[in-house]
Amino acid sequence: MSAAPSPAPHPADDAAELALAEALVQFIRYEIPLARAMELSLQAWSHEHLSLAVPLAPNVNDKGCAFGGSLVSLMTLAGWALVELALRRRGEDCDVFVGESTVRYLAPVWDDFRADAQLAPEADWTAFFDTLAARGRARIEVACEVPGTPGKPAATLSARFVAKRRAQP
Repeated sequence: MSAAPSPAPHPADDAAELALAEALVQFIRYEIPLARAMELSLQAWSHEHLSLAVPLAPNVNDKGCAFGGSLVSLMTLAGWALVELALRRRGEDCDVFVGESTVRYLAPVWDDFRADAQLAPEADWTAFFDTLAARGRARIEVACEVPGTPGKPAATLSARFVAKRRAQP
């Protein structure tokens, strides 16, 4: 079950959303040295989707293609950022962490690459936020992929992210 589509944002909301997404990416780069070393950047975002990109050069392996650790790191960061951004939009102060994930490496990546994150088909933002409101903790399934050849992913990540409200002083 997927969440209902969000209403079209107002142009002023677009600017605020972009600023929020860009601030989150800057936070990631500042707080996570690996993300800075990977040269992570925001490529695209919406209420249902988030894409992060990196150049190949700092993420290359000994064979000249993308390092598997960089692929999984970028997908994990994209999934985490999707959940974190949804929480920030609603003013929720939570710790977000990956509780479980499965990665599949399907093809080598020879160029700069990106990871696309969206809710898994069975996930629902409404149920997630209802559970968070009731319990102070919620989990949600996210699907991420690094695109490969047209129509086929080079790598996929299925992950369950957990959000837990921070204790208020």
